[in-house]
Amino acid sequence: MQSILTSWFVQGMVKATGDMWLKGWDERNGGNVTLRLLPEEARAFAADFYAEPRVIALTQPAPALAGDWFLVTGSGKFFRNVQLDPADCLALLEVDAQGLSYTLHWGLCNGGLPTSELAAHFQSHAVRKQATQGADRVIMHCHATNFMALSYVVDLDPARFTRLLWEGSTECLVVFPDGVGILPWMVPGTDGIGRATADAMATHSLVMWPFHGIFGTGPDLDHTFGLIDTAEKASEVVVKALSMGGIRQSISTEQLIALGERFGVHPWQAALQAERSDVA
Repeated sequence: MQSILTSWFVQGMVKATGDMWLKGWDERNGGNVTLRLLPEEARAFAADFYAEPRVIALTQPAPALAGDWFLVTGSGKFFRNVQLDPADCLALLEVDAQGLSYTLHWGLCNGGLPTSELAAHFQSHAVRKQATQGADRVIMHCHATNFMALSYVVDLDPARFTRLLWEGSTECLVVFPDGVGILPWMVPGTDGIGRATADAMATHSLVMWPFHGIFGTGPDLDHTFGLIDTAEKASEVVVKALSMGGIRQSISTEQLIALGERFGVHPWQAALQAERSDVA
């Protein structure tokens, strides 16, 4: 019988967290990832579940996720170590029928709890589950370096910042036509930042936490990683352009419209009509 360690979802999380570490996005225990699983996907590995699983109350009720399963990164776990010991660094959870608690069926074998941002992730999962009719199954948070650096020097208007990234790389409008939501700086791990992130994710697949990092969502680990990677690459291009004396020419509004038509996406109109977010 196949071990849960060789399952597609554990192996996918090992690769995603390893890639994020190699990118320099997840220093120490920075960042967290949650993957929503179908019940049958998780239960296929019931032979590896704990005989006496822990049941832990949720800090925020999550009725929209009742009965859902999640593979999540653990609190205080270093992404660079996930590949060495997935059973210690990851956790497989089942939310109860009321959305008030979860059962830890596998993982965190040396003790501990899921990511401290679990409530924020669950709030965003609930929103994205509804917004995409269940298609989006991943929430990913990391400290993407250049994306975060831009939050210190450009106007943090969401539409103008989105326009800046769209002009930073041709593929950006195609990859995230719904743009980037931006929160004010908020204390992480709080109810407030979780609600604000979920509100922004109702209309955006990417959300900036200024001076902190990025939240991304998508249907699977590869697409969500690729989404953040694309925004980070555009941010790096913009950072380099600004360091070379500023942006002198870039993609025009007419060209962005043509790009959307060619790839069959509908760009966020506020960003399409906005001026680029220049250095403050």
